[in-house]
Amino acid sequence: MVHAPQIKIAATYMRGGTSKGVFFSLDDLPEAAQTPGPARDALLLRVIGSPDPYDKQIDGMGGATSSTSKTVILSKSTKADHDVDYLFGQVSIDKPFVDWSGNCGNLSAAVGSFAISNGLVDASRIPQNGVAVVRVWQANIGKTIIAHVPVTHGEVQETGDFELDGVTFPAAEVQLEFLDPAAEEEGGGGSMFPTGNLIDDLEVPGVGTLKATLINAGIPTIFIKAEDIGYTGTELQGAINGDPKALLMFETIRAHGALRMGLISSLDEAAKRQHTPKVAFVAKPADYVASSGKAIAAADVDLLVRALSMGKLHHAMMGTAAVAIGTAAAISGTLVNLAAGGIERNAVRFGHPSGTLRVGAEATQENGEWTVKKAIMSRSARVLMEGFVRVPGDCF
Repeated sequence: MVHAPQIKIAATYMRGGTSKGVFFSLDDLPEAAQTPGPARDALLLRVIGSPDPYDKQIDGMGGATSSTSKTVILSKSTKADHDVDYLFGQVSIDKPFVDWSGNCGNLSAAVGSFAISNGLVDASRIPQNGVAVVRVWQANIGKTIIAHVPVTHGEVQETGDFELDGVTFPAAEVQLEFLDPAAEEEGGGGSMFPTGNLIDDLEVPGVGTLKATLINAGIPTIFIKAEDIGYTGTELQGAINGDPKALLMFETIRAHGALRMGLISSLDEAAKRQHTPKVAFVAKPADYVASSGKAIAAADVDLLVRALSMGKLHHAMMGTAAVAIGTAAAISGTLVNLAAGGIERNAVRFGHPSGTLRVGAEATQENGEWTVKKAIMSRSARVLMEGFVRVPGDCF
């Protein structure tokens, strides 16, 4: 039997925030994968090493977690007043599909760096020394992200002393502005609160009727109270990811929340839409020890948040979910705002399994509808490896 040889594709392996993924320039992809469709999905699945019934992604670039099973495709922007178009694909670990329904806020921190280093940003917009302002069009959700990328001697500055809980080593700070982050184009009827309520009674068979804040900001997110599902908000990954009953409960909540938000039309669609919505549970501040062993005092945070991504408790916090947290915290009456003391605020610091994170957002109400002009947070990014990925030539 004759087997197809491997082909090589130019790629860069990057960390952005508390995630990492394989980055491609659109023009470097094989022709069949340069447009959306089965060929592109099949290629990215093989690059990452999915679907893998062993849940290890040994035969690919994935790291067998939602934070490390990610792909990014970038190109010069076709959108006016933007530098780069950014398309994010969340690759399922054990199932044969790529979820294109949302953004990755963490990898957003690496987009500007990649774009500058790979000639996707006009040279006239890059200072010799200073901060390059990269205008990113997030194609999954139709939103603008502004990345402030440090530049030294005309090149991206990646090293620095900015520390980010969930990332072992310090690096250069990259500030991100998520403009008009609410009401993504897909789902939710174009409203920040798709049900029209700040708090809903969400009926979940086998669980009960839960108070929930259902919000479209950064990424569609279902917020519930930790105490309502038997948790304190101080949990680390082991407390939930090793409990099949808990994971099934969260997936059931997620599916019913997605239906209530109008993101799916029937419950069975939830299985093929794993990336969105997210489920998060909130609690008032409390002392706990982060996964690194770092002590977090109740006085260090405004509230506690734990969130699930791709069916597992996240080791830190998804960047897009952080936008949702900051937005909801700025709106009096949401579960997030109430957990943070129920006061008006334009920034919030929350505790997550790896430590703390601060995110700013200013919300206003116009004609009965809530809007947020932008959400701001700082991350960091770094190239881990660059060159080529190899895949069997007949895999797509």
